[in-house]
Amino acid sequence: MPKRAKKESGNAATVKDFVTVAFAEDMDLAKQYKQLLAENEIPASIKRQPEMAQNGFSDIAILVPESLLDEAHSLISEQASYDDFFDMMFDDDDQHELEGEFRGMDGSYDETDDF
Repeated sequence: MPKRAKKESGNAATVKDFVTVAFAEDMDLAKQYKQLLAENEIPASIKRQPEMAQNGFSDIAILVPESLLDEAHSLISEQASYDDFFDMMFDDDDQHELEGEFRGMDGSYDETDDF
C-alpha cells in the first residue's frame, strides 16, 4: 500500500480528539493493530473501556484521529481478513474434524456418502 504524504505538524490531534476504530480481543492484537497503523503514518492509542466489558465485549479499544478513521478502519479490516484466512487455512484442529466427518467408525471412508 502506498504511503501518504506526511501530515502537517499543525494538524496534530490530541488523544482526547481520538475515536474508537476497533476493539481487540487481547492486548497483543491491540499492539499489532497500533503497529500496523503506525507503519501507515496513522497515530493510534490503546485504551481500556470498562463499560464494554460489563456488556460482555472486549474492553481494549484502538483509537485514532477522527480524520483518519476510514483509512484506519480499512487497514485493520484488511489485516483481520488476512488473519482469519491464515487461521482457517492452518488450523490443524479443523482439518482433523473435517477428516473425521468423512470417515466411518472404523476409520475407513464411506463411499456411499453424498458430497
